[in-house]
Amino acid sequence: MNTKQLKQKILDLAIRGKLAPQDPNDESATVLLERIRAEKERFIKEKKIKKERPLRPIEDEKALHQLPTQWVWCKLGELAIKVGSGSTPRGGQSVYKTSGVKFIRSQNIYNNRLNLSDIAHISNEINEQMQGTVVKPRDILLNITGASIGRSALVPSNFDCGNVNQHVSIIRSSNADLHPYIHKVITSDFTQSVIKKVQVGAAQEGLPADKQKELLIPLPPLAEQRRIVAAIDSAFAVIDEIERNKTDLQTAVTAAKQKILSLAIQGKLVPQDPNDELAEVVLARINAKKEQLLRDGRIKRNKKTITPINNEEMQGYLIPESWTIARLDEICQLITDGTHQTPKYADAGFVFLSSKNVKSGKIDWDNIMYIPQELHDVLYARLAPELGDILLAKNGTTGFAAVVDKDCIFDIYVSLALIRTFKDEISPEYLRHIISSEVVQSHFRGNLKGIGVPNLHLEHIRSAIIPICSLAEQRRIVAAIESAFTQLDNIAEMLS
Repeated sequence: MNTKQLKQKILDLAIRGKLAPQDPNDESATVLLERIRAEKERFIKEKKIKKERPLRPIEDEKALHQLPTQWVWCKLGELAIKVGSGSTPRGGQSVYKTSGVKFIRSQNIYNNRLNLSDIAHISNEINEQMQGTVVKPRDILLNITGASIGRSALVPSNFDCGNVNQHVSIIRSSNADLHPYIHKVITSDFTQSVIKKVQVGAAQEGLPADKQKELLIPLPPLAEQRRIVAAIDSAFAVIDEIERNKTDLQTAVTAAKQKILSLAIQGKLVPQDPNDELAEVVLARINAKKEQLLRDGRIKRNKKTITPINNEEMQGYLIPESWTIARLDEICQLITDGTHQTPKYADAGFVFLSSKNVKSGKIDWDNIMYIPQELHDVLYARLAPELGDILLAKNGTTGFAAVVDKDCIFDIYVSLALIRTFKDEISPEYLRHIISSEVVQSHFRGNLKGIGVPNLHLEHIRSAIIPICSLAEQRRIVAAIESAFTQLDNIAEMLS
């Protein structure tokens, strides 16, 4: 259960009378409701509010959840002396000012607060013309149109002056002490599900005042309302702290993973075995295999010469004596990218991957595009990806790498580079982890080119420096990394 679901569970318990204890000495909600009705009648007689059409009776109370003895079902319209939205001043945004009377719009309404960071303002004169929708401290504000419909904020008690536009409704009872509890009910899934069902309007979803007044409220005694609100606020504060710690935890997990990779590329994650083959022997064998492929015409020699690793670059790699370092291009038989041709997609055909399909360490095979056979035939003749190849995002999720883990036919876009190792010399999973390390990622970040969407060029992928050890040690390192990463992920999941 995530924190959002946990909050909703608490609200559900609250509106069922299961969060705070009942006190038989509390005044019954029935008495409270009668007093509210009497006060509304007094306001009508004093012409402070207008008489409204009677609300429909609650049709089938037995179908609703059972309430504690001292509670009662009622409708929002029975509790409120005002339910209604504002309007946009003539001239719209052209009359907004940088100071004056606060003009609250739907983007200012959040369930946990009234966000005034980007508040618009109107003049005192316009506010005087809109006296019917002046916002008062402790009012309930409810978004009644658009994507944020149902979002509701409780106006702070120290609020000075404001007004609302037509997308925001003001809900006000004769007793503002009711508002904190009513606000909690409105933000619960119980009410939110009703709001979503009763939205009207073909062009834009909306919740008119008459529908708002029909919203059902499980009403407890006023004293219990206060206990419920205090219990909710206390629980939410704990959940928010968990959420903050969750963010800190994710940061810590990410840092821990990078520390593990840092130890791996220094040869400090697993012990060396003196019986392992020296890395220089591995590199010499790779060079011999590459030369044979060149002679056979199976690969082409790169036109751009990769510069040797200089002393300054070597200082960044503190490796065991049995290891060595090399440019990525030196240890791979192929480093290239996908088609530069903008593909014409099809509803079915051959799988076509781009950078959006490469997550950190994984290929997303679920969110794929397809290309027709005639295009596939052209692309596949140039580049045929294989099981165990590494796909590296050149832009978008730049620097993310994943090993091809599915034996299938597919093509790739130019936003992906394909790296093919000599798999009997360099483990693809080992290389993927090294690519994910901060030292290689820093190299990539420092060489991004282009305006708008920075791009990682093949020459800078090829020039990345890779620490090399025996294949046996590579495999031990991969096992250690993946074991540690799994434990970190499990801890993060348990605490989130």
